[in-house]
Amino acid sequence: MAGVLRVEALWVETFTGLRLEQFERLLRAVRDRGGNGTLRGRPWSLPLAERVLVVAVYYRTNLTMRQLAPLFGISSSTVCRVIQRLGPLLALEPASRPADAADRLWIVDGTLLPVRDRRIGSSSRNYRFSANVQVIVDAETRLVIAAARPVPGTTADAHAWRASGLAEYCQGVTVLGDGAYLNCGMAVPHRKRPRRPLLTGGEADNAAHRKVRARVEHVIGRMKNYKILRDCRQHGDGLPHTVQAVAHMHNLALTS
Repeated sequence: MAGVLRVEALWVETFTGLRLEQFERLLRAVRDRGGNGTLRGRPWSLPLAERVLVVAVYYRTNLTMRQLAPLFGISSSTVCRVIQRLGPLLALEPASRPADAADRLWIVDGTLLPVRDRRIGSSSRNYRFSANVQVIVDAETRLVIAAARPVPGTTADAHAWRASGLAEYCQGVTVLGDGAYLNCGMAVPHRKRPRRPLLTGGEADNAAHRKVRARVEHVIGRMKNYKILRDCRQHGDGLPHTVQAVAHMHNLALTS
């Protein structure tokens, strides 16, 4: 579709995974954060709504900037500037600690994201240069509560968790983790003692633990529907901004 792309429901839902009203909430958040800039100097060739759509489509499809440029009727250099300018403004809104946090259940897990930036990634168990990102999810709503800054993919989940600073945010909240988070102050599965079976009820507890903790795996899988997380070409702060933006759009997709 040549020429200037109009923000319509069909385009938004097809290329971003968001309904039109959800995309409008994303647009409103970017506008409130200063997405229009100072309105001085040379104006953008696209209105703000279409610039936000460019970034959302980039995260969802992971098309190159040369592929996005003819789709929106702009140059690849303009696409690059739009992504660099608006990408950080799509980040997950800082979540205020809910009043009933002590009564809620959060789940944490780490995931490996393939990256091109050798300063962030390292050759990890998936045989690619990857970064480890810790994600906290609300067990009831399946919304992303927080996502930590990426660390090299060879970092163990327990070390990545301690370095993320998220433990302080979770004070007083019951947090579930898998066996990699032993001695991290969260609920983890029972472990077998050497040459001894699990204690009575341990297997049933582990089964219930796995059933609940699977929700964070489902959330991470949904986030990776945004193909930018399957091969991120961003460097420097681009990857943290990308993870936060994808978490924000995931949360919007789950809310009406």
